[in-house]
Amino acid sequence: MMLTGCSFGSSIDTLMSPPKLSAEQEQIYKALTASTGDSISLKYPKSGKYLSAFIMEDIDGDGENEAIVFYEKNGLSVEENTLRIKIFDKDGGDWHLKGDKAADGAEIEQVMISRLGSSDRMNIIIGTSMLNRSEKNVSIYNYSGGELEVSKCGSYSFFDVTDLDGDGENEFILVDGGSSEENARMKAYKLGKDGKYTPSSTDLSGAFTEFSSFSYGKLPDGSTGLYIDEASGSGYIQTDIVCMKDDSLKKIFSAPEASTYTLRLSDWGSFDVDGDGMIEIPKQVPAPGYDNVTEGEQMLLTRWHTVSPDGKLTSCYNSYYSPGDGYIFLFPDVWGTKVTVMRDTLNDELVLCAYNGTTGERGRELMRIYCAEDIASREDRISMGYMLLRTKGDTSYLAYIPQYTGPYDDDLSITAADAAINFISV
Repeated sequence: MMLTGCSFGSSIDTLMSPPKLSAEQEQIYKALTASTGDSISLKYPKSGKYLSAFIMEDIDGDGENEAIVFYEKNGLSVEENTLRIKIFDKDGGDWHLKGDKAADGAEIEQVMISRLGSSDRMNIIIGTSMLNRSEKNVSIYNYSGGELEVSKCGSYSFFDVTDLDGDGENEFILVDGGSSEENARMKAYKLGKDGKYTPSSTDLSGAFTEFSSFSYGKLPDGSTGLYIDEASGSGYIQTDIVCMKDDSLKKIFSAPEASTYTLRLSDWGSFDVDGDGMIEIPKQVPAPGYDNVTEGEQMLLTRWHTVSPDGKLTSCYNSYYSPGDGYIFLFPDVWGTKVTVMRDTLNDELVLCAYNGTTGERGRELMRIYCAEDIASREDRISMGYMLLRTKGDTSYLAYIPQYTGPYDDDLSITAADAAINFISV
């Protein structure tokens, strides 16, 4: 595994007030400054489980915790590598320096500590970045026999430790962005008892350099897939799905055009819309009655798709999805193409109403959805007969269902229970 070249810079962490150290951390800090001097700044991971400059874990399997410390030396030029990692082990009640390594970059992005494959070895996986946080590298450190060793894995956009193939053992996986010369790639490393990695990799569908999101979901055969939403042109994304079988990574969409079919606006990310563990992929379609309307005035519905056993996309739900307002409303199956949407700009409400496909005319209202951003407007709507569907932060989602005496034979009426069940805040 190779390390790509990178440059180094200073940090803004010195401008921030660090958290108060515990008594044990104070002891470790004294051991740290005794070995480095006082002119240092602690470094804190930006995301993940471990968010402290002091990580306490048993990384050598002796039953006692060691301390992993991240810091940088002050006063060095931007060309010098200032970010460092030290390991301290407790012996006789005192902390002693055991390992010291330079780290790539200027910031600690994320730390994961885990076993991999069939080996009992504990791995310290550290993602680092340059000051701009766009150039990232990941390395795997191992502490054994008082020595700290490092395997440099190279650049990444995403990394994780997970049992992707369902064999009960974790793999180390990473996704690396592409360039004009080569496609983006996903890689997986399985660690054997001999301490050697068995690698597997696959190209993604294009030369993607940026990614929108990563999520795990069940596939039709019960296995797990990594759903990768990739930036595809300005303001658009598309999806690749990768699984692992027989120690090899495999793309669900083997043909490039299958992934291209998932192209949509970047706010429309993949999502488990029905909570069944399988990820659905959204696709925007014109609402009934808007096919021949100019793009700026067109109302859109979102059609959600699952992956079929043969690797093709199958439509499963119609919905109205508003990423800006943070909600999805799933249409009942009986609505089909018989319901459309319109915007009541005067009241700032979404209106769902019947639609006659033969005449191209809108019919009776079935429901209204209103997003209240303060308590006063929420209570005002409730006093008018609106029902509260969800609250999220300061936003309240309300619905109004007109009461008709009928008779109607279109079977489109919706109950309060239907509205509550089919409404999803995201």
